[in-house]
Formats: sequence, C-alpha cells, structure tokens
Amino acid sequence: MNDFSYTQATTAKEATGRTKDQPQAAYIAGGTTLLDLMKANLTEPPQLVDINQLPFKGIEQTKDGLRIGAMERMNAVGEHPLVKAQFPAISESLLLAASPQLRNMASIGGNILQRTRCGYFRDAAFPCNKRVPGSGCPALTGDNHNLAVLGTSESCIATAYPGDLSVALAAFDAVLTLENQKGKQRQVPVTEFYLLPGSTPQKETVLEPGELLVAVTIPAAAHAQRSTYLKVRERSSYAYALASAAVGLDVQGGTIRSARVALGGVGTKPWRSLEAEKALVGQPATEATFKAAAAAALQGAKPRSENAFKVELAQNTLVRALEAVSA
Repeated sequence: MNDFSYTQATTAKEATGRTKDQPQAAYIAGGTTLLDLMKANLTEPPQLVDINQLPFKGIEQTKDGLRIGAMERMNAVGEHPLVKAQFPAISESLLLAASPQLRNMASIGGNILQRTRCGYFRDAAFPCNKRVPGSGCPALTGDNHNLAVLGTSESCIATAYPGDLSVALAAFDAVLTLENQKGKQRQVPVTEFYLLPGSTPQKETVLEPGELLVAVTIPAAAHAQRSTYLKVRERSSYAYALASAAVGLDVQGGTIRSARVALGGVGTKPWRSLEAEKALVGQPATEATFKAAAAAALQGAKPRSENAFKVELAQNTLVRALEAVSA
C-alpha cells in the first residue's frame, strides 16, 4: 500500500474542494472496497478524504417514492421497514450481500461504486485493459467462468459491477443524485450511470472526478411492492452471484400489467432487460410466459470458453424469480 495523507471533511464543499486541489485523492466512507484496492496496489490515492461526517444520510418517504442517503449503511437500509414494504427486492439484494460485519460498515454509495472482481484485474501480474488501457484482456481466452455474457466487447468481459444492490436499483428505475465541485447536483438513472466497456473499459461510470454520490431515489410502483431478488452463487453465503435476477410484477386478473427485470452476474453492468419486460406485459402469468421472457433476456448473450453455462443458469434464475412473485 502506498503512503497517503488523511483528512476529514465536514461539508460537501470541503470534500469536493479537497479533491479539486488533489485530483487523485479518493473519498472514503466504510472503506470496504477502497481499502481492498489499495492493499492490492490497484489504486494509489495520495490523499483520503473521509466523508463520514457529511449529511448524506436518512431513509425518507417522498411524494413519489423513497430517498436513501448515500452514507447510509447497507444493513440499515436492508432492514428498514419502508424498504422492506415498498421495495422487497432492494431489501433482499442488500441482505444477501457480503457478511453482517461488512454490511454494517459498507455505505450505499460505496456499494454502488464497487469495482470488478475479475481475477485478471485484481492481479497486477496480468495485463488488464481496465488497469492499463491497451494492454489486453487475458480473460477472453482464460479463466472466464464467472465473467459476463451480456454487453461484452473484445476489450473486456468483466462483470464490472459485481454486487447486488445496483441490479435491483436498475430494475426499479432508481435515480442517483450526484454533486460536483461547484455544488451543483445532477440526476442520473442507474441504468445510465454504468458504462458498457466498448473500447474504453477503464471508464466504468459517468461519475466525474471529484463528484460525490449524494443519494438514491426510487419511485414507488405496484410492481416494486411485488418484487424479489434471487441470487445464485457457488456457496450459500459470502459469495458473488453467478447469476441473479431482480424482478417485479403487477398482476391483475391473471394478466401482467407491468413488469421490471434486471439481471446480475451475467452483464458487464447491471443488466436491465427491456426485452424480457416486453415479453411479459399483457401476457398471462404462466410458466410459458416466464420462459419466453427469459429467452428474450439472454437472446444477445455471447458466452466464452468457460461461461456458456451462465446463459441457461440466468434463464432458470429469472424464471424462478418470476414464479416467486406471481405465486
């Protein structure tokens, strides 16, 4: 780990001002992702700006839904009565992640900004286009069993966001509030926040240098109340998803009136499937409908040598999740 200086910020202006003066500085809240990266020498910020005193907390009911401060801890949000009642899939995505100890430390903002667990990215002995653009992607022909089959490119096939929360946020039209160094805020849908790798896999999000993630807003909806998050992994706890599905349905009289579908573990970003949603809306809530939606969701998959199993796994995961919320 490199040497670094440490400072605490008490206001957003102070925090962003620090990073303006030192562009390579990094914000730290829970530190559960950042410190891992620093210990592996994958990031070497000369200064850490502690933002734990910033007023970006609270879980508040709004006229349109729910607003969650980016500094809230994962467990607090996952266990909150409003989240459980209005967005069960989001609660489940949080409580199925990591371990209780980590969830009590990790912030919502840090979870959203966590980076890939691709072994080639995490091991500096290998080339990696995310670390050094143009150096290559050994995952294309190497160990890729846990990597992406949707949204890939010849430059990168990593599941850039390896977590659970943003999959559920993408499904239910969540919007992120970002604040820049001039104190101005902008609203970015989660589905637009993460970038496909294309030829620039080092650019993972639209977050600008020095910009702070302030809050997450999620609109209330009938399909959000009738939702679930299903995670399939290699062991029953403390593991990242091989495939996951965040789904919500509004079913009336046996017919699906609205639907939301997002997949995790199989895309280069949290994968909202408009194709699956189109296949569901207006159709009966039956196994045949769910299988058709699953086929549509994975239609564009491009598996590699060791991860072709993910196509069927993701389809089965999606069908099971849809069956759970339609029961």
